[in-house]
Amino acid sequence: MDYKKIAGDILENVGGKSNIKSVTHCFTRLRFVLKDEKKANKEVVEHLEGVISVVVAGGQFQVVCGAKVTKIYDAVIEIIGDAYAGGDVDVPEEKQSIGNLILQKVTEIFTPLVPAIAAAGLIKGLLTAAKLLLSNYGYDLAATDTYNILYNASQVIFYFMPIFLAYTTAKALKCNQVIAMAIGGTLVYPAIDAMIQNTEVASTIFGLPIMKGAWQIGESVKIFSYTESVIPIILAVIVMAVLEKYLKKFIPEILQIILVPGLELLIMLPLVFVVLGPIGIYVGNGVQFIYDSIMNVSAVLGGALIGGLWGVCVIFGAHRALLPIGLNDVAVNGHQNLLAFAGSANFAQGGAALGVMLKTKSKDLKQVAASSAIAATLVGITEPAIYGCNLRLKKPMVYAVICGAIGGAIMGLGNVYGDAFANNGILTIFTYAAYGMTRFAFYLIGIGVAFFGAAAMTYFIGFDDVDSKETVKKNVVVELPDHVDVEIASPIEGEAIELTDVNDEVFASCALGKGIAIIPSKGEVVAPADCTVSLIYPTLHAIGLTLQDGTEILIHVGMDTVKLNGKHFTKNVEEGSFVKKGTKIISFDLEALKKEGFDMSVPVVISNTNEFSVVTGLPKAKADINTTVIVAAR
Repeated sequence: MDYKKIAGDILENVGGKSNIKSVTHCFTRLRFVLKDEKKANKEVVEHLEGVISVVVAGGQFQVVCGAKVTKIYDAVIEIIGDAYAGGDVDVPEEKQSIGNLILQKVTEIFTPLVPAIAAAGLIKGLLTAAKLLLSNYGYDLAATDTYNILYNASQVIFYFMPIFLAYTTAKALKCNQVIAMAIGGTLVYPAIDAMIQNTEVASTIFGLPIMKGAWQIGESVKIFSYTESVIPIILAVIVMAVLEKYLKKFIPEILQIILVPGLELLIMLPLVFVVLGPIGIYVGNGVQFIYDSIMNVSAVLGGALIGGLWGVCVIFGAHRALLPIGLNDVAVNGHQNLLAFAGSANFAQGGAALGVMLKTKSKDLKQVAASSAIAATLVGITEPAIYGCNLRLKKPMVYAVICGAIGGAIMGLGNVYGDAFANNGILTIFTYAAYGMTRFAFYLIGIGVAFFGAAAMTYFIGFDDVDSKETVKKNVVVELPDHVDVEIASPIEGEAIELTDVNDEVFASCALGKGIAIIPSKGEVVAPADCTVSLIYPTLHAIGLTLQDGTEILIHVGMDTVKLNGKHFTKNVEEGSFVKKGTKIISFDLEALKKEGFDMSVPVVISNTNEFSVVTGLPKAKADINTTVIVAAR
């Protein structure tokens, strides 16, 4: 698989580098924040090699690539540059709803922490399994140094959560990440933590009282502490970001390197310990009280709702907004059940994908479903299953929702808890054995019902299968329309052939629009009419033109020539220029490109084909600027 080609194709169809604000990635998706989402061709991106699906949600253009997303992301960054990675590019924010903005920022804050949290859950699960197994032989694994080192290593991400969240929140809000981490580190510094937990002695900062205390949780008493806390540091960094903005506005630039961070600490620390920290703690307790109250009313119903709807939330990226609830649950109660119920959804998606694999007659879909089922059940990564087959086929998604809800209800009935915040899959199932074998048995029954139930429903009730044969839409030559609104001359000298004869499935299927292809005899692309050069791709191999009547033309010089990064190509006009018919736009060394083994077919398509009733390519043995090769009628 050529990751650089895949990255180039994706970039080309999200509107190019000039349309990108930033790009990040999670386990399975490239997450683009675009300047103008209308410039992105969602349908084309969905059919590119290496792409499973595309989701536009939460202010992001999300390209689902599955397990190979990291390599594709690296190739994307290699092409567009590090400045666009992780949301650091400084461009004007587009207007978007408050809900989308909040969801986007929550995703940016918590997504980078997921790998470390998942690793901690895996270690805890393995330690629990090993301890239970060895206890049957009279061996106390918990008494060994190895166990204690690994156990404490799994606790680090939670104990020092304010430091990690300080970094990701500051990065999301584009303020000083190191100062934010210093504030988070101060909250959990052992001497300060001991001072805060000492309820017998009053403490102050600048004469202001530092909040202390304790509260009842069930039958236990929780002492005020910022270790493992979630909300306080997020509130602190939000305020710090505003403060930093105003400090930079009024402090001379020559003094900012010292005064801005110094004043931030001097101002923020009293604010955090006197106001923001206590507010964050009580907000966290309030959130926990509401969640616990819902579960106390009916854990069965709560489990069913989360188990059934978690996969739906994944479609919209909204599941990230639920992560703080689970993390807060661990911080306050020392355990969580949110991801137990979500685990039912994960296994249900994997089961449905397995049913698709067993039922479908399509070789390609069978492969996608098999790998998706493994990813969902082994490590709890469900996007490939959701987008690769279940949602695509609709009915398997419905079966997964039903069985996920049933599995979650069973877990709620058994009062299942886990001692870590771990993505649910086979590798982490022992996380849910820490609170007794009865609860663990209910967890196993729940995921079993979800997995095998979804697989059985998908296989026996069935779904509308895709065509088992590889099908390509043909650029069917139709009779010329009674009247012609647009005539397009050949922008390249050579032989005009049917677009369907091009050795590229995307162009041959007319996914990018109908038109013609040219086998060039001369290395020049010229304007086929008076037009605006709306796009010149950075590697110069692709050109977008807009005619005066609004017709949009895409010219793609050669197959896979994006790999050359502009080698053998010369730009003769600037993007955005208005040019007359016959003006040379791009030159290329035809012989050099042939020697390097590139297929030099040049697709010329009307990219806004859907605005026309008829678009017909006219094959010609010889074509040039005086030869009409495409006609169209509105």
